[in-house]
Amino acid sequence: MPLSGIKVIDLTRIIAGPFCTLLLGDMGAEIIKIEPPREGDPLRAQGVIKDGLSWYYASYNRNKKSVTVDLYTPEGKEILSSLIKNSDVVVENFRPGVMEKMGFGYERLKRLKKDIIYCGVTGFGKSGPYKDRPAFDFIAQAMSGFMSVNGEENDKPLRAGIPISDLIAGLYAALGIVSALFNRAHTGKGQEVQTSLVDGLISFLSFTAANYLASGRLPVRTGNDHLIVAPYGLFECSDGQVAIAPSNDAVYSKFLAVLDLDHLKTVPEFATNDLRMKNRHQIKAIVQEKTAKQSMSHWIKVLNEAGVPCGPVMNLEEVFDDKQVIHQDMLLRVEHPGHGTVNMTGFPLKLSETPCRIQSPAPKLGEHTADVLRGIGYSDRSIAELKKTKII
Repeated sequence: MPLSGIKVIDLTRIIAGPFCTLLLGDMGAEIIKIEPPREGDPLRAQGVIKDGLSWYYASYNRNKKSVTVDLYTPEGKEILSSLIKNSDVVVENFRPGVMEKMGFGYERLKRLKKDIIYCGVTGFGKSGPYKDRPAFDFIAQAMSGFMSVNGEENDKPLRAGIPISDLIAGLYAALGIVSALFNRAHTGKGQEVQTSLVDGLISFLSFTAANYLASGRLPVRTGNDHLIVAPYGLFECSDGQVAIAPSNDAVYSKFLAVLDLDHLKTVPEFATNDLRMKNRHQIKAIVQEKTAKQSMSHWIKVLNEAGVPCGPVMNLEEVFDDKQVIHQDMLLRVEHPGHGTVNMTGFPLKLSETPCRIQSPAPKLGEHTADVLRGIGYSDRSIAELKKTKII
């Protein structure tokens, strides 16, 4: 696997950090997840829990080992120091300054392992006037500008239904770590990698940011319509709605031909995309009148055949029953000892020579503590004493 032989100390919890280490683990890295004794990662108690197992936790912590350590004790800090000396990467998503207070800031980490790669995931960044603020996905969506461009024109700003800023930050963290590992292979030097929920989401603002920066004009919320292309969006059919995306003039021309609306090419108000944007409601009403006369399946068939992107709006039941999703292995069924089969999302990254794969299900709390400590020189007697004093 592409990251085989790489050992990662995972000090993260909830979503942003665990998503980063999930990606690294899926690519073969050994992930040693450090959790507080007794309660563990708070995600263990969130989401739908079946037979004592949070499927939310199981989905984001596959391919990891769980080691319980009380990092507020001298003995716990010593265990962490020993683990870091034998590792390649440390990942955390505490507030800025917490690692330093614990005695594990980047300067200390470099003394423990001079070529260590250290990655921190924060809400607003490691420095700056907001660095000490508590962070959450919803706050990042609000403060990044992301919510301001979502929703209908006359409605209030709208958040995404998933923790998108957490996931983007985790994705960037994984990318940064892999880049740092690549650089270390050439230079022998480790480095610090930092990313944040707000920075990551700002980088995803795409054409909305580009247009504002070029013009100084704030974008208008357009709901399911496109901000810079028309006609575009959801269209009513005789039995439901279809998403249709004629994204440029060539596709728009094909779209008109399929709908038998070629005469619109000669209508001055619709001659260019800019004019269609100014008259978006008029052209959408004309298209809508046509699409309403046929079924969803009809339009999906003929538009796709013509090369016009379109598709149904599917709920999650439909998504995970979809033949393309199944073909792409985006639904995995993982056996969890004591819990039966756990269904979870698959690997979006396809590698022809070194594919991602499930090496182990999400661990029980502290499942690997003894084995990992033995691997760094702790005796069974020492481990038993640490358990007795509740340090592990």
